[in-house]
Amino acid sequence: MFENIITFRASPKYIKHNQKYLPIPTKINIPEWFKKLDHSLGNKTIKGCMPFLDTLTTGYILKMPTDYAITHNTQEEGPPQSGMASGWFHYNGHPINREVNLNYGNPEFHPPKQLEGSPMVEKNKNTNFHKILNPWHIETPPGYSTLFVPPLNNTDDRFSIIPGIVDTDKFPGEINFPMVVNGDKYPKLEDIIEIGTPYVQLIPFKRESWKMEIKPMALEEKEDRWVLAYKHILHNYKKVFWSKKSWK
Repeated sequence: MFENIITFRASPKYIKHNQKYLPIPTKINIPEWFKKLDHSLGNKTIKGCMPFLDTLTTGYILKMPTDYAITHNTQEEGPPQSGMASGWFHYNGHPINREVNLNYGNPEFHPPKQLEGSPMVEKNKNTNFHKILNPWHIETPPGYSTLFVPPLNNTDDRFSIIPGIVDTDKFPGEINFPMVVNGDKYPKLEDIIEIGTPYVQLIPFKRESWKMEIKPMALEEKEDRWVLAYKHILHNYKKVFWSKKSWK
C-alpha cells in the first residue's frame, strides 16, 4: 500500500482528449540508446552505473500539452514584424485546445532583465524566456515539496526548463515553466516542439532541516570502506549498497 501519493489534476475535458500525453513515471521514458548498451565484464558501460539509472527512473515526467511552434532569434534588431520578433513563438493554424494551447493569443514570457547576469541570458541569446503553460495541478502530501528539472540525462537538445522547487502541498495553482533555448547549438531556431515531448521531470521530496559537518576520516576506516566498495567486479554498488525505489 502506497502512502506517498502525488496527484495530477486537470479538467475532465483535457484528460479525456489527451490520454496519450498524461504524466508518466520517469522509468517509462528511458532513452533507447541506454536500453541498447551492453554492460559486461569485457565491455563496461554506463548501463552498469546505478546512480545514472536512478536519474532515468526517479519521479515523474510531464509532456508538452500541445504542439509549440517556435521561431527563436530570427530577427535580432528592430520592432516585431508579422508577429515574430527575437525569441517570439507563433502558430499558423487553429488552436487545438484553447485552455492550454501555447500558441494561442499572446504567449507568456519573462524578459531577460529578470535574469540579468545569469549565463542563461547569454544561452537564450538575450531574448525573452517564454513559458510552457502546464494544465496540471500537482498535489503532494503535507510536508512534501517537488523539485522540477529538465529530464535528467535525457534532455531535449533544443531547450530546457529553468529548474525550480515548489511546495506542492500548499500551492493551489498550475505551475508553469520558463524555458531556455539551447542557443549554444541553435543560435537561430525555427521548429515545432511536438505535443507529447517530455520536458520536465518531477521529484517529490520531504521538507526537512539539515546541518552540515566536516570531519576527518582515519586511514583505517578509509581502507575498510575501499574493501567494501570493491567486493564484486561487476555491479558492486547494485549488489552491496543500492536500494530499490518505486515510482508508479
